[in-house]
Amino acid sequence: MQTLDNNVKSALNEKPGFHVWWRMLRPHTLTASFIPVFVGTMLATLDQAFSFLLFLAMLIASLLIQAATNMFNEYFDYVRGLDNENSIGIGGTIVRDGIKPKTVRNLANTFIGVAMLLGVFLCIQSNWWVMAVGLICILQGYLYSGGPRPIAYTPFGELSSGFFMGTVIIAISYFIQTGQLTGNVFLISIPVAIFIGLINLANNIRDHDGDKENGRKTIAILIGQKNAIHLLGIMFILNYLLTIIYIVIGILPLWSLITLLSLKMANNAYKGFKGKKYNYEMMSAMGFSAKTNTIFGFLLGLSLLIQLFIPITF
Repeated sequence: MQTLDNNVKSALNEKPGFHVWWRMLRPHTLTASFIPVFVGTMLATLDQAFSFLLFLAMLIASLLIQAATNMFNEYFDYVRGLDNENSIGIGGTIVRDGIKPKTVRNLANTFIGVAMLLGVFLCIQSNWWVMAVGLICILQGYLYSGGPRPIAYTPFGELSSGFFMGTVIIAISYFIQTGQLTGNVFLISIPVAIFIGLINLANNIRDHDGDKENGRKTIAILIGQKNAIHLLGIMFILNYLLTIIYIVIGILPLWSLITLLSLKMANNAYKGFKGKKYNYEMMSAMGFSAKTNTIFGFLLGLSLLIQLFIPITF
C-alpha cells in the first residue's frame, strides 16, 4: 500500500471515528446547497411568501443531493483508479479509511431516495413540475462523475455545477414558495451560480496535475493552471461588478452592498493559488473559494431579508 506523504497528511488533518463519515460528505461544499435555497427563499419573502416547512424540506433535499453527488464522485473516481492515499480534495473514506466502495455507493443512493421523497412533498405543496426539474438535478449530480463521459472530466463542470446548483435551485426555492417565477429571480441567481462554478474551478486548479495525468479536459487543463488562476481572479471581479450593477439599476436593494464584505475572502483565494506548486499547498486557497461563496450568498440573502423590514432604494 502506498505511504501517505507527510506533507499531504499534515494538510489533510484527518481524524478517525465519526470524522471519517463526516468527511465523506465533503462538508465544505455543502454551503453550495444551502446558499441557493436561502437566497431563493429570501427572494420569496420580498413577495410576502414564506413557509418554513417548505424551506426546510427544500434545504434538506438539496443538502442530500449535494452529499450524494460528493459520494458518487468518491465512488466512481475510486472505481476508475483515479484516487489513491495521497489524493487531495476527496473524503478519503475509501482509499485511506477502508470504507467499502459499495457502502459509499449505497449510502449515496439512500440519500437520493430520501431527497426524492421530500421532492414528492414539495410537489404536493406546489406543482409536479418541481419533480421533473428535481430529477434532472439528480441526474446531473450522478452524471457529474458517473456515466460513460463524466461532466467532471470535461470543460463544462463549472458551467454545469453553477447552473444546476445555483440558478435552478434558487428558481425552485422561489417557485415552491410563490408559485411563480420572474426574470429578476434568474438574474439574481447569476452571481451565486458563478461563485459556485468558481468553487469547481478552484478545485480543478488545485487538481490540475493529477487530472491532466488521468486524461481529464477541464478548463484549468485546457488553458493552463496559471491562466486558470487569472481567470478565477477575473471572474471574482466581474461578479462583484455585476452585483453593483444590479444594485444601481434596482434589481437588488442597496442593502446588498454588504456582499462586498466577502471581497477579502475572494482576494485570499486568488492570492492563495499564486506561486504554489503542490496541490496540498493550495488547500487553504480552495477553502477560501468556498468561503467566498458562503459569505457572499449569506450576505446577499440577509440583505433581501433586511430590505423586507427596512426597505430603502438607491
